[in-house]
Amino acid sequence: MARTAVSGRLAWRVARLAEFRDETPTARTLVFDLPGWPGHLAGQHVDVRLTAADGYQAQRSYSLAAPTNGDRVELTIQRVADGEVSEHLTGPYAIGDPVEIRGPIGGWFAWRPTDPAPVLLVAGGSGIVPLMAMIRARRAAGVRTPFKLIYSLRTPAELYYADELRTPVAGVDVTYVYTRELPEGRPGLPRRLDVATLNTAAWPAEFGASCFVCGPTGFVETVADILVALGHDPHRIRTERFGPSRD
Repeated sequence: MARTAVSGRLAWRVARLAEFRDETPTARTLVFDLPGWPGHLAGQHVDVRLTAADGYQAQRSYSLAAPTNGDRVELTIQRVADGEVSEHLTGPYAIGDPVEIRGPIGGWFAWRPTDPAPVLLVAGGSGIVPLMAMIRARRAAGVRTPFKLIYSLRTPAELYYADELRTPVAGVDVTYVYTRELPEGRPGLPRRLDVATLNTAAWPAEFGASCFVCGPTGFVETVADILVALGHDPHRIRTERFGPSRD
């Protein structure tokens, strides 16, 4: 998931691409070697900066897709038409090529394995990226915190982390909502995430779940409003949003 880059006093570090894998026809996960990486929390993000031969620079912010793993940093990039950074990173960018990374950034939209409260994750499109980092952090920490993920996407072809999410994991319940096209053989009609689905698939408000909602601005605002209307504590609803942009 990309966001507008933010300024700060964190140092830029040179990372090199170690491996990659395609998640969808337009999204790619990149794994970087980043010496001296200080570690991060699931839900945090980084700035990424490219520098052209003529000195021109472009930067964007991307959510971290996996928990801390030594000097390895993992991002999932959605290619956007005319996106200066995303088109390069999901196209000609090759193993061993350098890129500058600054981070980690953010601490409010983050999950810590020491938090025992049930967790509700609600993703819209590429908003799944930081939420997947939380699911992976749960597994890496070996905790049994119960998770529910509600993942809204347009079509089955746009499903990130398909093999991983389709593998049953004790304590992690996944609900998919398709807005334009259903998987073959699935009954019903495409629909948007609504009150009925959240009322059925989310934790009851009285469970005091920690709620993380990530996706486009309109999606996030709608989901947050519904959760509050269903009785969830607004102080336990944390949101990350992204609006229309070139990247």
